[in-house]
Amino acid sequence: MTTALTTDEIERYARHIVLPEVGGAGQQKLKQARVLVIGAGGLGAPVLEYLAAAGVGTLGIVDDDIVSLSNLQRQVIHDTDAVGMLKTESAKAAIARINPNTAVETHTVRLSAENAPALVARYDIVVDGSDNFQTRYTVADACASAHKPLVHAAVGRFDGSVTVLKPFEDGKDGRPNPGYRDLFPEAPPPGLVPSCAEAGVLGALTGVIGTLQAMEAIKLITGIGEPLVGRLLLYDALAARFETIRYGRR
Repeated sequence: MTTALTTDEIERYARHIVLPEVGGAGQQKLKQARVLVIGAGGLGAPVLEYLAAAGVGTLGIVDDDIVSLSNLQRQVIHDTDAVGMLKTESAKAAIARINPNTAVETHTVRLSAENAPALVARYDIVVDGSDNFQTRYTVADACASAHKPLVHAAVGRFDGSVTVLKPFEDGKDGRPNPGYRDLFPEAPPPGLVPSCAEAGVLGALTGVIGTLQAMEAIKLITGIGEPLVGRLLLYDALAARFETIRYGRR
């Protein structure tokens, strides 16, 4: 893929390009970037929409589910006509409407320890929008082994969290950055953490957290700002409150 911006792309991304921190060079980095998004659901929907709109050159989507009517309250990349479609295909069609310059690679599979390494290796950055601990550990382990930055998030009812994982690098203090297992050494017992289907989730909450994930991915690609490495951003929607806690290697 050529990284030179066309006349149409310069106009499309004009509000990025006038930002000194991004500029034409940053927009070219976005165009060249390959980002893998795990899940085209509540978190993956805003991630995919905003990364496509931002001009990310290639988006990979991993999801083996189909669109159901109960998804539409929060999974805004899908619409009513998409009910019954594969989520990967529905998301691909939506991205084509948002930005035809973004290439989409669909992976209609359930992520596993067997296929994760090969999938992760094909991309520069991974954004995890999965909804279960087994997948989260699998993604995190594959990214750590392949030295790929991972933008992780989780939501539940009215609260959510976001962090960036780069355990293969050292922090500013010279110490190794923490990984997912430093944050969550082991999964909670089955049934302790209810699923969204069991406990419910406010639809707009996934938009807030997924958009924050997209922002972190854009920062990583363009090299601007300070990613949430070693920091867990917590959002309480009912109190309209953000908090940040630091964590390190165990």
